[in-house]
Amino acid sequence: MGEPASIQPDPSFVEGVMEFGGVDVKKCYQCGTCGSVCLLSTPENPFPRNQMLATQWGLRNKLVQDLGPWLCFYCGECSKLCPRQANPGETMMALRRYLTAEYDWSGISRRMYSSVFWELGILGFVAAIVVLLFTALPNFGFHLLAQAGTAARAHVMLDHFAPKDIVHVADRILAVGLALLLAVNAWRMLAGVTRNDGIPARFYLAQIPHLIIQGVTQVRWSECGDKTARTNWLRHLLLVTGYASIFSLVVLFLPWFQIEDSGFRWTSIPGYYATAVLLGTTGWIIVDRLRKHAEMHRFSHLSDWLFPMLLFLTAATGILVNVLRLMDLAMATYVTYMIHMAVAVPMLVVEVPFGKWAHLVYRPLAIYVAAVRKAAESSAEELATAKEVAV
Repeated sequence: MGEPASIQPDPSFVEGVMEFGGVDVKKCYQCGTCGSVCLLSTPENPFPRNQMLATQWGLRNKLVQDLGPWLCFYCGECSKLCPRQANPGETMMALRRYLTAEYDWSGISRRMYSSVFWELGILGFVAAIVVLLFTALPNFGFHLLAQAGTAARAHVMLDHFAPKDIVHVADRILAVGLALLLAVNAWRMLAGVTRNDGIPARFYLAQIPHLIIQGVTQVRWSECGDKTARTNWLRHLLLVTGYASIFSLVVLFLPWFQIEDSGFRWTSIPGYYATAVLLGTTGWIIVDRLRKHAEMHRFSHLSDWLFPMLLFLTAATGILVNVLRLMDLAMATYVTYMIHMAVAVPMLVVEVPFGKWAHLVYRPLAIYVAAVRKAAESSAEELATAKEVAV
């Protein structure tokens, strides 16, 4: 039979999860209510009861390899019906923060999630660098504007302040850098959760379309069954279309999207759509968090506020740049453009790879791995059945 498996619990693990927001996890006494009411929990991937128990017992290694926290969309039913007010939904959210920090090789996520000073400080530091570039570079920003003469200060000539060719190259470098950061962290997650799976590569290849669908739509959220959950999913889907539109316009089509003078171009129309969607959805999210009507909004970590607020400010300053440009208010346009970049760049550089936005990569990956495992299991069962019939 061999030696029994040895499990080494980490007594400090539960305190670590509490530091990331799961402050009520110790109240859980394993009644099982949370698991029974969750519409997304399955026999293959049960949650949140398993995660509550593993956290209390200090089973850190088990949770680092667990898909459960990412398969939860925080509808709040488990917390609402918990007889001990242990808030399993918020513990699952805390575990997602903890896991994001585990996947991040740089350690930045851990510092951000565990310290308000660090999170705001890193954002402020990146914003300061952006302002410094606009004020200190010799052939860019205000120094370039000074070389352009009075015409560029009297009328909007954006290329004499932020040349499209320079900004376009910087945008692409930023996009590649973000992609690499996310790819490395995503690989670390994938390596952790699939360790010792032993599933042939063909199953992973067959489920790639599932990964793409989930990554783009997060449609599993709508399967929670609750009307509020479906509304939240539709709002999230709309937000993603707005974010993807503006990101594509800036990274891929900036030479056509950024207009030099105060005239109107048809290329602005997709930008108006993206701005309207981002302002509407992020404003809606902020109001929900202020009202705290839904269970998922009762508790708010700083990262939960920064997620919508930075995107709202990015969209608001972006449309303000366009309005000032159409009014031909040159200096106001230039200054607002700099402020817009000082909000947008820290949001992308800091929040996307290291903050809450990273769930847009981790959650689809978890759903993908769950689908791969299910397909492999079904194949094994079919093969076993066929062998039995043959015998």
